[in-house]
Amino acid sequence: MEHGYSRRVPRPLDHARRAELLSGVIGYLGEYGLTELSLRPLADYLGTSSRMLIHYFGSKEQMLIAALETQRPDIAGMFAGIPDLATLRTVMTESFCVNTTADWISSTRVLLQVLGVASIPGSPFRGYAQDAVHVLVEALTTTLSRFHPTVADPESTATVLISGIRGLLQDRLVTGDYERVDRAARLLIERMLTAGAK
Repeated sequence: MEHGYSRRVPRPLDHARRAELLSGVIGYLGEYGLTELSLRPLADYLGTSSRMLIHYFGSKEQMLIAALETQRPDIAGMFAGIPDLATLRTVMTESFCVNTTADWISSTRVLLQVLGVASIPGSPFRGYAQDAVHVLVEALTTTLSRFHPTVADPESTATVLISGIRGLLQDRLVTGDYERVDRAARLLIERMLTAGAK
């Protein structure tokens, strides 16, 4: 004891509970959205308190970024070992057109919301969103560079594919027209990843 009082020791983090909360955050955002998100209804949804969320994550923005980080796919692994453009076309088409599980739709919906909010000046998500885009473009550029000169401008091709697919994902989630959007995605991928395409 010092100066007549005892110092409070911060409660250690329960890492399993933290991971459970992050998973719940993604589920909540996928169901209710990012706009006007406040901690109290989120805490009720997660079966905890806003005070405990601050204890685990520090701030609402830090919590959201931590939750998004748990959803980041292994992009480098997805493109690793692809030997030719035909295989890359297949991988990209399947990644877009086959992923329709509830978890995938929920995390995609959240990511698109964050990217939209990140375009606002001063957004706390700007750094995360920039990094998310750069990681995707750089990984695909690295893969396409192996096929040069068949792919004359790997970075531009990667940018068109990543940005185009992101727009198509938004179209799919907004309209629910899977057949039309998937057909458009196949066309985009085929056109951009066909040998000799200009």
